[in-house]
Parts: sequence; C-alpha cells; structure tokens
Amino acid sequence: MLPGGQIVNRNVYMGAEGRYEDYIYLRLIEREWKRSPGPPDPSIFIPGDQQPSDKASIVLLFCAYFETRIARIWRTALRNLPEKILEDTLQQHRFLDNRLGDFYRVIFASTYFDDLAAAGFPKVVDVLKRAKLARDRFAHGHPTAIDEAVIQLVVENLEDEHNAWISVYNKRAALPQL
Repeated sequence: MLPGGQIVNRNVYMGAEGRYEDYIYLRLIEREWKRSPGPPDPSIFIPGDQQPSDKASIVLLFCAYFETRIARIWRTALRNLPEKILEDTLQQHRFLDNRLGDFYRVIFASTYFDDLAAAGFPKVVDVLKRAKLARDRFAHGHPTAIDEAVIQLVVENLEDEHNAWISVYNKRAALPQL
C-alpha cells in the first residue's frame, strides 16, 4: 500500500519452477538413479557390451526436462506478443540449438550458454553440451553414446544446472521483455 491508501497491483508469475511436471521429471531421474542395474537385455539384439547403459534413461529424461524449461523461458519472455505471433515465432524457432543460439542472440544479444558462463556456471555449459550430444548420438543409431561418464556428469551437476537455469530465467524472462 502506498501513502494515501493507494493499493498497488503487481503482476506475479510462478517463475522458473512453474510446472508440476518439473518435479515429476526430477523424481523419475532420481528413481532411475537409485534403481539397481539389471543384466543386459537379451531382447535387444546387440551384444551386451554394445547395449546402452542401464541408466541411459537418466540423460534422456534430463534432456526432455531441459527442453521443456527452454520452451518456458521463451513463452515467458515473449508473453506480451499476441498469441498467434508467439505461436508462429516459436514454431519457426522450434529446434533447441536455434533457441539456445541464433534466436536467443536476436532477442537477447547473447546465447544461453554465454548467459550461463556470465552467471558463473561455465561447467554447466559443458554438462549441457555433453548430455545433448550423447542424447543426439543415441537417437541417431549409437546406443552406447550415453555412457556411464555422461550419466555421472549429469547426476553430479543437477543442482548446479538447476541454479544456473534459475539465474538465466530470472535475467531473461522474469521481467517483461517485449
């Protein structure tokens, strides 16, 4: 309340953690991490040493989770655009690399990775790039691309990645941009 009894109405947004589904992703990642590994799956017709890691789903889940948050940063940052323009813009820039790089540079004069590094999270840049590369290679015929080292890297850096995400979200989407 202002002097004279005036009431100020401020817009309030849920912020970086705006979806219940985020917690489901994190719970699924935790469950996979804690699950005891099983023997090689005989129904996968490749030798055991060439099968994907038993915990490869952790990286797949993490990458899906990350992409939903990047979509959120765009929807929030561009929320003042008319709905049709917003949807068309996001459709034109639907690929993750574009949303993190060229399109991000057009809107924010930076890249997502540059923002992470500037916020003090350069290691998170490496984690994200390695996880995405492993996921992409996995999706394109290299089932062992998600190896134990990438899985361990993702799990060990979940908290830093989360803090980095909040930092960039607060910088780019928390306040009206456009």
